[in-house]
Amino acid sequence: MELQQIENTPKMVIVYCTLAGLISSTIISGLLVIIDFVSGTPSGTFFAVIGLSLGFNDPASAQNIGLGLHILTGTVAGNIFGQVAVFWRKLVPYDMVRGVTLGLMLGLSLWAVLFAPLATFGIQPKLDTFMITEANPYAHSIATHFAGLYNLVLGASLLFHLVFGAVFGLLAGRMTGVKLSTSKLVGARIESN
Repeated sequence: MELQQIENTPKMVIVYCTLAGLISSTIISGLLVIIDFVSGTPSGTFFAVIGLSLGFNDPASAQNIGLGLHILTGTVAGNIFGQVAVFWRKLVPYDMVRGVTLGLMLGLSLWAVLFAPLATFGIQPKLDTFMITEANPYAHSIATHFAGLYNLVLGASLLFHLVFGAVFGLLAGRMTGVKLSTSKLVGARIESN
């Protein structure tokens, strides 16, 4: 892809990456709800863990806060990726293959830099605390459900972050590729007239 074409679309790269982050995190959130359904746990259990860890003890509030933060995090991650790509051109996902490759790297990075430390040093200690105290029966039941599953959750979350990255890259690469192709066609038509 020509550098000049990429330079003509920097704002759109940010928009496409942000939109891809929003869609990807929404898809992953839906998959997490499906896993709750299949495993027989209450719907929104994963999101409730996030909300409970932040101090929201009401079940509905905990789930909604957790879901909102999960989708917001994916959207912000996409936006930041797009902003970095504008300044470091090697990160522009100018087609789907490149987008998926870069997206997988983004998913792995999010898991290593954000999820694994938060799960290890923030959420797991909170769940352990909820196991000991029974002041909040809802938090205690959620913590009991996740007892002994830390390694499984950590491994499964890596897979989910890679799926997020692949979907993100596919979408961002496709949207950016269409924009660049359209810009090239418009430029060719203008030059021929």
